[in-house]
Amino acid sequence: MNKKIDVLIVGAGPAGVVCAITARKYYPSKSITVMKDIEEGVIPCGIPYMFASLKTPDENKLGMAAMEQKNIGTAVDKAVKINREEKTVETEKGDSYSYEKLVLAVGSNPMVLPIKGVEKQGVYQIKKDMVYLKDVINKIKQCKNVLVIGGGFIGVEFADEVSKLKDIKVTLVEILPHLLQNSFDSEFSTMVRDKLKENGVDVLTGIRVEEIMGSSRVEKVRLSNGKELPADGIILGVGSKPNVQMAVDAGLELGTCKGILVDEYMRTSLDSNIFAIGDCACKRDFYTRKAIAVMLASTATAEARIAGANLYKIKLIRENKGTIAVYSTYIDGLVLGSAGLTEKSAESEGFETLAASVDGFDKHPASLPGAHKSKLKLIFSRQSGIILGGQVSCSISCAQMINVIGIAIQKRMSCTELETLQVATHPYLTSAPTMYPIILAAQDISGKFKE
Repeated sequence: MNKKIDVLIVGAGPAGVVCAITARKYYPSKSITVMKDIEEGVIPCGIPYMFASLKTPDENKLGMAAMEQKNIGTAVDKAVKINREEKTVETEKGDSYSYEKLVLAVGSNPMVLPIKGVEKQGVYQIKKDMVYLKDVINKIKQCKNVLVIGGGFIGVEFADEVSKLKDIKVTLVEILPHLLQNSFDSEFSTMVRDKLKENGVDVLTGIRVEEIMGSSRVEKVRLSNGKELPADGIILGVGSKPNVQMAVDAGLELGTCKGILVDEYMRTSLDSNIFAIGDCACKRDFYTRKAIAVMLASTATAEARIAGANLYKIKLIRENKGTIAVYSTYIDGLVLGSAGLTEKSAESEGFETLAASVDGFDKHPASLPGAHKSKLKLIFSRQSGIILGGQVSCSISCAQMINVIGIAIQKRMSCTELETLQVATHPYLTSAPTMYPIILAAQDISGKFKE
């Protein structure tokens, strides 16, 4: 059956949903359909918390009510082929959809490391499928020794959550020297390691898993240092790779990050009627313009709004033509945020840097109930004084502080501008106005320029 649709969006994750809602706002007369290949999706960032923090996994269901209210159609089917000349998409069920504009929001696929025995039972990938995840959660809860492979955001959050389950020993293995090494400098990575260890997680860094051992099911693993560890459940938290096969088959171009190559308005390089957003689309670093592998719902939804607004006409001018990697994570009360370049990554790219760190408290006075120690670090260009990145740790309030730093990066603010930043403060909500961390760090850097 052939179905004619003005705007067809393939993929119903956060990017696909936001793109559809945005397109409806700007193009009210167009017919819009979102195609999803699974019946029940999940909120990606909430997946780790389905194990312990949420009462039931269903509380992390990705809702579709907003689309229904805006007269956006949905189709449960899998797109398998794009015919660019005829402007059609063929599906697994044998249907064909004609489109004026096509948006690929097909996300990413979990990476599987080339480890001997990785195919054994008891080794679990992280998929954005409610039915699959419920089964994984039930099986992990029956384990005694759970191994998490990967010390990035996915890995540390899973290790933290699974450690809350009764009678389960959790071990986290990371091949790099530090946890969260790609997003934080070592002084912040150490905080995560210490928090996980405090909660009973065995943290092994600078080590890799060489072999997953057992008959048909995992029983133990052999590490690169020769040691063997018992394991009856393994979670692969090593990230994902862009889902691009259908785009490649259609002759669309990939970027060096292996995602679909797009311009600043998310149009694919070889076909202006096809857009790509979210994990499947190539990203360019805000400062270096190099391709980077950033897979965040916040980035995906920003791209979705740009694509949805500009499907037919350029209605929303994009001033930020690069990706600012803005991350935050929560590990049993420890909150960390990172935006832009770390000091190490900036120097590896050839930037001459100046950095300043400020220790303080997230409330004032520090004797108030619930006050937490805070730490903030800002990285600036030594020559221009423009901010390159920042990191922060404290309580929940630092999640908003890192967003302020993200805006400062996007607007290329200087240390002088941040030194004179006007902020709202309150004893229970923020650091003292006399000791506001961003301002103090900027002042420190300004002083170094005068030396």
